[in-house]
Amino acid sequence: MEYYYLIVFFILGSVMGSFYSVVGERLPNNESILKPKYSYCPNCKKRLKWYELIPIFSYIIQLGKCRKCNNQIPVIYLFIEIITGALFAVSYYSFGISYELIISLALVSFFSIVIVSDLTYMIIPDEVTLITSIIIIITNFLNLGLKNGAIQLGYGVITFTFMYLIMLMGNFIFKKESLGGADVKLMFLAGLVLHPVLGILVVFIASCIALPISLIILLTDKEHMIPFGPFLVASIIFLFFLKIDLNNFLQLFSFI
Repeated sequence: MEYYYLIVFFILGSVMGSFYSVVGERLPNNESILKPKYSYCPNCKKRLKWYELIPIFSYIIQLGKCRKCNNQIPVIYLFIEIITGALFAVSYYSFGISYELIISLALVSFFSIVIVSDLTYMIIPDEVTLITSIIIIITNFLNLGLKNGAIQLGYGVITFTFMYLIMLMGNFIFKKESLGGADVKLMFLAGLVLHPVLGILVVFIASCIALPISLIILLTDKEHMIPFGPFLVASIIFLFFLKIDLNNFLQLFSFI
């Protein structure tokens, strides 16, 4: 029965991943995610049939190409469907049916949209950050109670402030914008699900992942910029999945 639920969550995640690709593609262009209600080829704008919208399978069967114009459909759509499905399944495996599952699914959904929007347009839509924050705040109050929910909200403010100060310091040192405002805002989410001290760990892990990738891309394309947002969100999800709290972090630090 456990495997059945994992499969269900994977399918649900892949379906939602397909939708999140649309959100991440349209919001930065100020397009409605409801109108047109149908999906279309990003190249020729042809309306897609239902059998062209089956997550993962349609892309593979069509060899990643539009049936009308035969142009290549960006592989990021397939990636988002797979990664969202996998992370939905991992969320259920890690937390079962619980308040933490709601938070995990919200973070994964945010992550999927950020990958598309930030990698493609270097933009993280404020609407998505706001909606995700509201979902997590409400869930925290339901799960933790009024007092602890308010404390966690305060953690969000502290983590946001910490990242804002880092941005100001970076701007001063490098004499240019060192971090995007959206990256600072999404660190508010980190504080909603983690202790503020772990915000330091989030930035460290994200930097460790982003640095080698940035160096590789810099060697091949010096004009291409790598957004930091997806790495930050991935680090938040990683720590949340591991269920690391302040005590775990301090014990690890003292051991080192």
